[in-house]
Amino acid sequence: MTAVRWIAARVGSAILVVWIVATVVFFALRATGDPLEAILGGPGSNASPEAIAAATSRYGLDRPVVVQYLLQLRDIATLSLGDSYARRTPVSTLIAEQLPNTLVLAVLALALAWVLAVAGALIQQTARGPVGRAAGAVLRFCEIVASVMPGFWLGAVLIVVFSTSLGWLPATSAANDPASLVLPVVTLAVPIAGFLSQVSREALVEADGAPFATTSRARGAGEARVLLRHTLRHAALPALSLSGWSLGNLLSGAVVVEVLFARPGLGRLLQDAALQRDVPVAIGAVAVVAVIYVVVVTATDALELVVDPRLRGARTPARTAPDQAVGS
Repeated sequence: MTAVRWIAARVGSAILVVWIVATVVFFALRATGDPLEAILGGPGSNASPEAIAAATSRYGLDRPVVVQYLLQLRDIATLSLGDSYARRTPVSTLIAEQLPNTLVLAVLALALAWVLAVAGALIQQTARGPVGRAAGAVLRFCEIVASVMPGFWLGAVLIVVFSTSLGWLPATSAANDPASLVLPVVTLAVPIAGFLSQVSREALVEADGAPFATTSRARGAGEARVLLRHTLRHAALPALSLSGWSLGNLLSGAVVVEVLFARPGLGRLLQDAALQRDVPVAIGAVAVVAVIYVVVVTATDALELVVDPRLRGARTPARTAPDQAVGS
């Protein structure tokens, strides 16, 4: 029953998130103007009164806004996202074409962010002497700068340096060109890496002074064994819990990056839909992103339960506290 309640809570959260984002997007786009302009081909289309009447009737724009909103929610609930106003194509088809590009970009950026974060935290934890302290200070400064660095600014700098000046990497990104992924992935990964590195470093320091680490050293374990077998795993838990948030942040940041590097993906699709007031595409795109975010957060929570048995409420009173900590 505990597992059922846990799953029900996650499903309820997913429904709530999708409803909120769909509601916000629908009314925000309707506040910018009548979507009939997008349906009829944009400004200056000079559509005839007959074409206007036909489009209004076909897309239900002659009904009250509240009724249109409820019909849009019905379409989402039935997984029938309708047709794009501007492209005359099913929204599900458009999303299926662009979503893989965005997911590849976000997953690679998250993997790179984790590599940079763990490497930075380990260097600071193991560095000794004046040189090590100086390197740690530099890395801590880099963490702060990276975590607050705007993605669009970093992307522009990378384009100027590595594409325009050095000519090493392309400035525009194609879905089937691995080299064109480098700059967008780095642009997305660096701010997340700075944040994850700070969290991992603080968790490593805390775990290194915990009783289980002291007990391991007292039993003759070397620093490398304590680090790899005990403190690193415990220190990874706080950063692991932030991975779901990080992926959601990467998906939202992909909008800017895909536009900046002219890369096809869900971000550019969403931007075009917002500019064209293409309500079905915009709502479908944000609903898919919201569902992905909830699924990733749920998977992260489940992984935390696997990695740390203490979160499942497991208790074995017969064991002493240090032994329990070492065994976990």
